[in-house]
Amino acid sequence: MPENCPTEDCLAESCPSEDDLAVTIPKQGMPVTVITGFLGSGKTTLLNHILNNAQGLKIAVLVNEFGDINIDAQLIVSTQNNMVELSNGCICCTINDGLVDAVYQVLEREERMDYLVIETTGLADPLPIMMTFVGTSLKDFTRLDSVVGVVDADNFGADLFNSSVYENQLIYSDILLLNKTDLASDKQLQAIEAEIHRVKDGARLLRCSLENPLGTDAELPLSAILGVGLADTETYRLSKQEMSDHVASDRFVSMPFRSDRPFDLAKFEHFLMQQLPSNIFRAKGILWFEGQPKRYIFQLSGKRFNLAADSHQCPTQNQLILIGRQLNPLQLYQQLSNCLTS
Repeated sequence: MPENCPTEDCLAESCPSEDDLAVTIPKQGMPVTVITGFLGSGKTTLLNHILNNAQGLKIAVLVNEFGDINIDAQLIVSTQNNMVELSNGCICCTINDGLVDAVYQVLEREERMDYLVIETTGLADPLPIMMTFVGTSLKDFTRLDSVVGVVDADNFGADLFNSSVYENQLIYSDILLLNKTDLASDKQLQAIEAEIHRVKDGARLLRCSLENPLGTDAELPLSAILGVGLADTETYRLSKQEMSDHVASDRFVSMPFRSDRPFDLAKFEHFLMQQLPSNIFRAKGILWFEGQPKRYIFQLSGKRFNLAADSHQCPTQNQLILIGRQLNPLQLYQQLSNCLTS
């Protein structure tokens, strides 16, 4: 068994070293990996892991927003409106005018890319995205290699299975990365894996801790997730009528909040600790607090949140977005407004 093979049951017919990966990927039809996963599971962290460990592969990454990708400034060669070129040969593009247009932009580049990785949003059903590569003209130029699902071990819970989006993210994933394993006990991890196997019989599971590079579980070779040839495209050839708008049926709500007045830090912390609804799964914000010279970056994922000052000067506006199921926007708006200074 190769030294870098993550399990005894290798995920492909052969498990090459990362140095050999670029050689073994077929040159006909650019291979595509779709990354899926619920809000805050660690998809963007996985993208950064891929970009930082390309090992000679020229990888094109498609994302919805650049802002979430923490690209090392020393790697950046040039930037355009919707593309960042890196010194390791990789590029990062935004999906501005639609997925198909973004893919063709990569395909039409003079410098050929070896691999394409696409990050879906946390509320996206991966099936329509997969169908884009097996049911449109892209099938002549690309090859869907696999769908990689990222699962948050720390925020895994039965309530998430009320969402058809969440179930489909598990069902249609060829590989599931059980992430943040350093935040859960082995007993909890075994229970999570049992529940996943209940939903998806024969699921291929890999434990990892992408945000903890010092942990042994964080060693995730790219050969374990790229170029594995696991996509069963015939299974995905479904009619468009069979695809439903799961976000609408699940009643997910995305609520923005902006204010030209600063927050009172103590009141905002009270809101987080005492009033924040449990059905909010994700939140992000660039915040302005009275008396604070620097801006604060707010991140919430499941039960965890982080509120920390960074090096930028204080903004003149609060910008916050909350994502959850069956939220009461009017109540949330009033509670957040009560946190503002008078």
